[in-house]
Amino acid sequence: MNRHTHVADVIALLQRVSTRHPPAVLASSFGAEDMVLTDLIARLALPITVFTLDTGRLPEETYALIDRVRERYDIAVEVHYPDVRALEDYVRANGVNAFYRSVELRRRCCAIRKTAPLARALAGRGAWITGQRRAQSLTRSDIAMAEFDAEHGLPKFNPLAEWNEDDVWSYIASHDVPVNPLHARGYPSIGCAPCTRAIEPGEDIRAGRWWWEDPEQRECGLHRHSVHVAVRAVQAET
Repeated sequence: MNRHTHVADVIALLQRVSTRHPPAVLASSFGAEDMVLTDLIARLALPITVFTLDTGRLPEETYALIDRVRERYDIAVEVHYPDVRALEDYVRANGVNAFYRSVELRRRCCAIRKTAPLARALAGRGAWITGQRRAQSLTRSDIAMAEFDAEHGLPKFNPLAEWNEDDVWSYIASHDVPVNPLHARGYPSIGCAPCTRAIEPGEDIRAGRWWWEDPEQRECGLHRHSVHVAVRAVQAET
């Protein structure tokens, strides 16, 4: 399948999702994949809201890109934050950087800073869209183009699931899409600053996320890939 077909398929899926599952949202961390989808949504003027989770620990480069997206595309970007009381309690009990000490503490930090705000961001939505790709990591190798998120009770779509790295960067170059400058410094996947590092040549592209943990543990809980019976129904609909 050539790249033009790839793009046409993504456009068709985004159009169907926006029509059949309003109000649809794109959950963006402003990585390269999310920027591809943001560019398409803006170019096509699709009624899909872009939102992001400000964990309070994002790199300065990510904050700068959020502002650049607002200016470049003239779109609103919803920003959702952690619950202040829950965050204060966690830090008071465990310290600012407790996530380095155990998987349990790291997951608790992710739950407060990401998972809980995501639940609030998805409340009342018709569907959510992500930039996940199968080639990104071991934990994402089986994602489908369309899933049903039982936890949040709504359809979830991964339009770039079949794309490879070249597909992403070819689109970015062809359409002059703004990207996080950290990508050029060896960060293919960008999350919170203290939990992300540059990768070495030949490493998995998500090796820089929570690098002190086993590869099977390296997800924050936003994307749970358990197989749901409704997956095939959603795929058939799209």
